[in-house]
Amino acid sequence: MSQTISASATQPGSATALRPIAELHVHVEGTLEVELMVKLARRNGIVLPTYDADVLREKYKFDSLQSFLDIYYENLAVLKTEDDFYDLATAYLTRAAAAGVRHAEIFFDPQTHLLNDIPIEVVFGGFSAALGDARTNLDVSSGLIMCFLRDQGADAAMQTLEQALPFRDSFIGVGLDSAEVGFPPSLFTDVFARASAEGLRRVAHAGEEGGPDYVWEALDLLGVERIDHGNRALEDPYLVARLRDEQIPLTVCPLSNVALRTASSDLSQHPLLNMLDEGLLVTINSDDPAYFGGYIDDNLTAMTEALDLSPAQLDTLAENSFTASFLPEADKIRYTAEVSKYRAER
Repeated sequence: MSQTISASATQPGSATALRPIAELHVHVEGTLEVELMVKLARRNGIVLPTYDADVLREKYKFDSLQSFLDIYYENLAVLKTEDDFYDLATAYLTRAAAAGVRHAEIFFDPQTHLLNDIPIEVVFGGFSAALGDARTNLDVSSGLIMCFLRDQGADAAMQTLEQALPFRDSFIGVGLDSAEVGFPPSLFTDVFARASAEGLRRVAHAGEEGGPDYVWEALDLLGVERIDHGNRALEDPYLVARLRDEQIPLTVCPLSNVALRTASSDLSQHPLLNMLDEGLLVTINSDDPAYFGGYIDDNLTAMTEALDLSPAQLDTLAENSFTASFLPEADKIRYTAEVSKYRAER
């Protein structure tokens, strides 16, 4: 399964030439590029409507979160073996390293694969091997965050956590994702309490489609340490004050927001500048880059062009990404020093 991977051999360029950054909101299943999906389908004897990558990609026009999720889950049926999961994670980490990513905290959805009759040990085996090889060959540190599918309910989430605990050393935290509206964080209080008791870090998607009340619940009932998305938090000045005062991170995904119309249909109207002006600990991430128009560097480039971000603001976003990570303090300091070095040398 192991193979040699190097950032210097990838596009768009070597990670060392770019501003160092951490990615804290990326779904590894959402990095399944069409070309890899076709390769895995052929390898596993899975019939696709077409094997033409361009034709398949034409379906990636979404008018809601659910319209995206329908295609997203359908495509994941090609993942069958440890090698498949290894190849998926390796492809993401190689591309991320080429974008300047030095550390990644990667979401994955075991329930999706369990529903496809894939044993959880196969999922952990492939992903863990890929993350280990990336540390050695790409000098990219990483950790897995196991997300619960909110539409599958709290009982299924607890069952999934129980199934995953024998692999406790293979993941650093839990999250909450999938369809947001109608599935508030309050439904998952018990499973997050159990995860906390196991020493797992906690995050949750909130304030993407759901309102500020979802963010309040995630903080107060689930005890999350980061809010994924959180755009709609800006609608509540008291919530904004709390996020600022407690420096609770927001993992914002601009190209995703535009593709799904969850923040604005135009990047020039994205609330990122408001978040920075409010003193929020905001970070930029790619979410599901195979579907939403690009990886973390693409998001940064698009936002720089749309909002005329300054080099100082980009440095702040990079520093925020390490501050908001679950890295040990010494590693946060080391990576932040890399950002300072980049600033001094540019």
